[in-house]
Amino acid sequence: MSKAEKTKQFIVEKTAPIFNKKGYAGTSISDMTEATGLTKGSIYGNFANKDEVALAAFDHNVRKVTSMIRAEMDKKKTIREKLLVYADVYNNTHGFPEGGCPILNTAVESDDTHEELKKKVVDVLISWKDLIISLLQQGIENKEFREIRDPEQTALSIIATIEGGIMIARVTGKPHYRRQVMDHVGKMIRNLK
Repeated sequence: MSKAEKTKQFIVEKTAPIFNKKGYAGTSISDMTEATGLTKGSIYGNFANKDEVALAAFDHNVRKVTSMIRAEMDKKKTIREKLLVYADVYNNTHGFPEGGCPILNTAVESDDTHEELKKKVVDVLISWKDLIISLLQQGIENKEFREIRDPEQTALSIIATIEGGIMIARVTGKPHYRRQVMDHVGKMIRNLK
């Protein structure tokens, strides 16, 4: 890795938690300089603008979550166990980026305000949905599940329940709501026949 690549990576790693907690609009250049110890010129010498830093920070935060999920799935044998990883990982958010789920955080903020971030969120959600559908189809082929009438609806229901549970727990300040919702996600997955 070149010095420039290392500097870019350093900037992303140091600013990603800030973007995830404060959002795009709430993160200032002074937040970025304070977190990195670099000057504004150093940051913008490596990134064209705040947008580029925010997009890279989102990618970094999502990679952190998806690598945790992949690592846990790799330990599992059955498709049902692999799907249950979602409930387990989102129930115990230890190791998540500071500020919580970057998908939820960025989706809420970028919905009407930042098209590029919104597109990244959409791409991540579609990829997540497609992965769950693929797992469901593998489960059907392996005879773990009978035919699932609408794998897409099942996948979207799992995702919506997870993200909704996170949102409800955060807004109300009641973390046990997240645990209750993730327990329900686990039941949904265990009840797939």
